[in-house]
Amino acid sequence: MNHGDTKTRRERIPEEINLVASQVVDAVYTVHIALGPGLLESVYEVCLDHELKKRGMNVKRQLTLPVIYDGINVDAGLRLDMLVNDCLILELKTVESLLPVHKAQLITYMKLTGLRLGFLINFNTPVIKEGIKRIVL
Repeated sequence: MNHGDTKTRRERIPEEINLVASQVVDAVYTVHIALGPGLLESVYEVCLDHELKKRGMNVKRQLTLPVIYDGINVDAGLRLDMLVNDCLILELKTVESLLPVHKAQLITYMKLTGLRLGFLINFNTPVIKEGIKRIVL
């Protein structure tokens, strides 16, 4: 029996979104190399916003995310840290270590927006590679 037939197959992330993702990762590296760890999340957010816009990206920061429950708009105070080119969510952190709740937060944002790709980025790490988590739904 071929068990591959019973598994849900996800569509690949389109190449144009992967190109945006590559630019985002490169920009994260650029910001982290320049600033290092130890600053407030808001500092990295502003600098990353600047770096992405220099690369021609459309960036929205602190975007209010509506929650619709039972036909009503619930003001839950949810905010996306960054939305890049209307296709990629960035959730920024400056924490000692990423926790499962941080990943769950990003996944929830992705489900609420219908977007399939997001990055959880912890700038508070000596090696930024260890602080970048790519999440695909």
